[in-house]
Amino acid sequence: MAIHSKIGIIGGGISGIAAAKQLSKHEPVVFESTDSIGGVWKHCSYKSTKLQTPRCDYEFSDFPWTQRDNTSFPSYQEILDYLYSYATYFDVLKFVRFNSKVVEIRFVGDRTETTSEEYGSLLPGKPVWEVGVQTSQSEIIQWYAFEFLVICTGKYGDVPAIPKFPHNKGPEIFHGKVMHTLDYCKLNEDESTQLLKGKKVVIFGYKKSAIDLAVECAEANQGPDGQTCTMVVRTLHWTVPHYSVWGLPFYMFYSTRASQFLHERPNQGLFRTVLCHMLSPMRRAMSKIIESYLTSKLPLEKYGLKPDHPFEEDYASCQMAILPEQFFPEADKGKIAFKRASKWWFTEEGVEFEDGTKLDADIVILATGFDGKKKLKAIIPDPFRSLLEFPSNMMPLYRGTINPMIPNMAFVGYIESVSNLHTAEIRCKWLSRLVDEQFKLPSVENMLGQTTKEMEIMRRTTRFYKRSCISTFSINHSDEICEEMGWSSWRKKNNWFAEAFSPYNSQDYEEEK
Repeated sequence: MAIHSKIGIIGGGISGIAAAKQLSKHEPVVFESTDSIGGVWKHCSYKSTKLQTPRCDYEFSDFPWTQRDNTSFPSYQEILDYLYSYATYFDVLKFVRFNSKVVEIRFVGDRTETTSEEYGSLLPGKPVWEVGVQTSQSEIIQWYAFEFLVICTGKYGDVPAIPKFPHNKGPEIFHGKVMHTLDYCKLNEDESTQLLKGKKVVIFGYKKSAIDLAVECAEANQGPDGQTCTMVVRTLHWTVPHYSVWGLPFYMFYSTRASQFLHERPNQGLFRTVLCHMLSPMRRAMSKIIESYLTSKLPLEKYGLKPDHPFEEDYASCQMAILPEQFFPEADKGKIAFKRASKWWFTEEGVEFEDGTKLDADIVILATGFDGKKKLKAIIPDPFRSLLEFPSNMMPLYRGTINPMIPNMAFVGYIESVSNLHTAEIRCKWLSRLVDEQFKLPSVENMLGQTTKEMEIMRRTTRFYKRSCISTFSINHSDEICEEMGWSSWRKKNNWFAEAFSPYNSQDYEEEK
């Protein structure tokens, strides 16, 4: 017989811990498949991994950093320490069941309710979902029953995205070593250095994990006997050396009400739509200012790394990577090289590209990302599995949390912003009030309409819209969440100047007394 509880949470990363804290009065059960909280910060980080934003932009509203004015980007270990301090302070760890992997979910609710126009109570007083859990100590599956389930397994980690190769041209014919960054993250500092030292390494990818890895490879290959690490780049993205542009703080360009006023947002009405169109030259000019700054400060043209698309498209898709200080200096020393290619395959000695060129390699590392959808589909049962994405390949989530077609289930951590911790926390606050019936959801039709509007804005804003990022209308997104909770959407304590020109962060969304 299944053990019955009100709320189950799957995943003990940032989103899972935020959900557990906000829903703590219901004593949720949190299933974490590993022996630690932290998610990707624990299991997908290198020794050099750092946060991409200042620490004051990445904190819980009721738990500030002890050194929140420290301008350095915190390391992954500092993030983990902060998260453990938060979980300990609010006594959240007592809810977490470690080494407990969810292997199956069953729907046991009333199927007739799923077709209703009205979204019913999230705590109906009877089980809706059963969750099969396997611990590391046993092969026996233990079943739990929940009235409400919160999925916090995230888009990253666990399931690597591996490229497909032509027949007989895959990793099996390569005489060297092939690994994904997920495997590299499991190595300690000595092991990673020994793996890379004196080796010809080819890295596929050009996002943050690939860039950090290239620097670690270069550092392991100092001296005359050191080998060159080659990055194979399929899609270029803009990279940023630090958080100021021509002496102006970066937030002035995109993270204030004034700057986001230039961008399209949901439910903006005809007047704002026309105004947005009229102000589009100013929006493009802001992007050009940043592009000119980056081109002048970084040797992007020298190495053929200047993207063809505008900077704002990368910002709008949450793909702006902060560069390690030594990245281009190591490239100037010849320790990091670049190769542009969209198609490639393995040979016995290395890799070959569609232009006929070849690269010898001892180690090939795939920094090709993760398959979060595959991870979700492995546990979500039919017929709900087919409802996880629209034809656009994006997850239809109302307020970034509720799929209107899946009853008594929420998803946290699947819609991105510049600060995913803030995004997760405010949605969990919204979710806890929804569970407590402090407000009601709109009809399924209206929820689907809202999610469609947001997805259409993402589609119009960036060619990389499938990443589901709200960074260009993040303040408006939080405004609508606040209004639904009955909070004031203007959070700067009646200071209109700060409201217009200062950045928003988690501290602005403290609980209203």
